[in-house]
Amino acid sequence: MITTSVKNHSSHLLPVMEEFYSLQGEGVQTGKPAYFLRIGGCQVGCHFCDVKESWNADKHTLTPVDEIVERIVANPSQAVVVTGGEPMLYNLNYLCEILKNNNIKLFLETSGSEPLSGVWDWICVSPKRNHPPLQEVLQQADELKVVICNDTDFVWAEENAQQVSHNCQLLLQPEWSARHAMMPKIVDYILQNTKWRVSLQSHKYLGIP
Repeated sequence: MITTSVKNHSSHLLPVMEEFYSLQGEGVQTGKPAYFLRIGGCQVGCHFCDVKESWNADKHTLTPVDEIVERIVANPSQAVVVTGGEPMLYNLNYLCEILKNNNIKLFLETSGSEPLSGVWDWICVSPKRNHPPLQEVLQQADELKVVICNDTDFVWAEENAQQVSHNCQLLLQPEWSARHAMMPKIVDYILQNTKWRVSLQSHKYLGIP
């Protein structure tokens, strides 16, 4: 498990791992352009994480939020996806307030394991077993995206689905390295449990960030 001092950082400084403009590759918003802000620091430590280099916040430069906002506002999509790491390790009220004042749409990707801060247009919760989501975060989720690594993850998906609102969209996504084995099982499961949809990591197929 990665331990960091991220909660001591000022809300006006964030340890940014990377920023880029691309298309959303997975989930309900797949295919839409957005500016991606990946914040360093994570206490979850998933074995299948694509960006393990994001875990230790101390490895990433503390960047003034005002500078980050300038780049986000300049992007053509007028939308930002805030991801990590686990972005809710930070107080993002200041970031969200300035972006809202500039009419930027705000999309959050979180494990749901930390209390929410900021005001969001869309919250995607991807729950992880080793650091389960908070019930109050699940209840605010617009999208529940469960990564399927093995057969027991279908049970985990249903346990979380019972805690979200009736408006929340439910997605099952194969873990990339297990996609060939799990995709047929996901298809069969959704055919029998029609409240679910498939999510794919389309950015990996397309070869984009």
